[in-house]
Amino acid sequence: MNLCKDSDIKEAVDRFDGDSPPGRVALRPIARVLDAALATSPEAVAIEAASGALTYAELDERATRAAGALWSLGVRPGHRVAACLPNDLDIVVAFHGAQRVGAIWAGIGEALAEGEQRRLADLCAPTVILGGPRCLLDTAIDPDRWRDLLDAATPPPPIDLDIDAPAGIAFTSGTSGAPKAVVHSQRNMLLPGAALVATRGYGPDLRKGDSFPLTILNLMVLSTLLTARAGGTAVIMDRRDVEGVAEWIARHRVSVWNGAPAQLYDLARRPDLDLSSLREVWSGGSDTPDTVRTAFAATHGPVPRTTYGLTEAPTVVAIDPPGDEWSPGVSGRVLPQFSVAAYDDDGRALPPGSLGELRLNAATEGPWAGLWTPLLGYWDDGRIRAAEPLPLPTGDIGTVDESGRLSVLDRKKMVIIRGGANVYPLEVERIIATHPAVVKVGVCPVPDERLGQRVAAVIESADTAVDFAELSELCRRELAGYKVPEIWTRVDALPMNAMGKVERTRLTELATAARGTEGR
Repeated sequence: MNLCKDSDIKEAVDRFDGDSPPGRVALRPIARVLDAALATSPEAVAIEAASGALTYAELDERATRAAGALWSLGVRPGHRVAACLPNDLDIVVAFHGAQRVGAIWAGIGEALAEGEQRRLADLCAPTVILGGPRCLLDTAIDPDRWRDLLDAATPPPPIDLDIDAPAGIAFTSGTSGAPKAVVHSQRNMLLPGAALVATRGYGPDLRKGDSFPLTILNLMVLSTLLTARAGGTAVIMDRRDVEGVAEWIARHRVSVWNGAPAQLYDLARRPDLDLSSLREVWSGGSDTPDTVRTAFAATHGPVPRTTYGLTEAPTVVAIDPPGDEWSPGVSGRVLPQFSVAAYDDDGRALPPGSLGELRLNAATEGPWAGLWTPLLGYWDDGRIRAAEPLPLPTGDIGTVDESGRLSVLDRKKMVIIRGGANVYPLEVERIIATHPAVVKVGVCPVPDERLGQRVAAVIESADTAVDFAELSELCRRELAGYKVPEIWTRVDALPMNAMGKVERTRLTELATAARGTEGR
């Protein structure tokens, strides 16, 4: 099911690139994504961040310098460039520079523990790592050296850029907890911005604020690549707390903001904060309770637009239409570049409204037909390993009705989504299991009104007086803070099935009954 009829977006489609066939969406390489704004309004502000602002002309000039600096470091088309940088101008400039030399971009989260950062770097084997104050990788180029390289840079030689070539890596994980490096083309990184600008009527007055880390590829796609398409401004926030987000929104007159349900929950309880510049609020990363949506609207005005997205798409697959329309339990309407349907266990497409595993395919009709292509595959030991054929399984169970409204009932994958951040149980279990007092451990989600889910650990131990504080500290040393269990309980024996595997469906019940043992 698709979101829009042809007539709904024809005018927006015709505004795109002048060299495209009439009625068709045109996409140029990322190196040319600034061209339209440079031609009409080069002095318009492209980026606002903690260290200042850049016009489109300044962003273009710095991106060329970044491309030259990377070239001088030996980066060539197809090489990986990784960045472990804060939300600021440098990460945006470096991203555009990497795209101009045909490199494959990868972000490494600053909040990750040293071992986690190292595993991601080892996985993608970058030629260059750009590091900031929270980068723990000793091979990274520090900010002072990077600035010197930019100052001395000369433009790289002309490069023939292919819009379907590998351009970005997004790190994800399956239920095993082992990270996977999803490889996307320039085309698929450009499509979300093109579709959202067209279907939502964005223009140069767009001021889109993002507080999630730009080391997440989806956020880079939804910030600079989207706003450049509209000729608007990407407001790159460096705060995620309530006061910080509100300060950024008010001071920078943010008109569209993308937040997690937990942030909306907190902001709904703060009528003293000024969010009056907002015209649209997106909520994604995990399910947004209807109570959170109504509470936010009652306090601040805009009704949050829920989204459904995938790293493998990449990013947004469905979103509520502009305005205040919404339906309880629905995660938006499918965007026009996609066709989404529910499938049964035998791989057969089900009628609209039927419950099954949601799978993605390219739209087959209209100006967006055939534009979306599946992820190129997974980066694996120096090469791209092919992905599953279309339609792409999402691992989520849900429905899509005749009007394209998508609902997710449950996640087929065993992923805990805490405040919009993914936590993979086995990854946490492996750390806890290293403690000598732990015999077995099961990590599971516990529902939470604010965060959506919290992380719980159910322990089978040899010592009835197992020290939960000690286990928490063990996790903190090895894992990012949001992955550390907040709810701990001990049982005499974990529930096991006939195959000797933990019955995970029973863990949440055990953890919920033990909420009195919460603690961090």
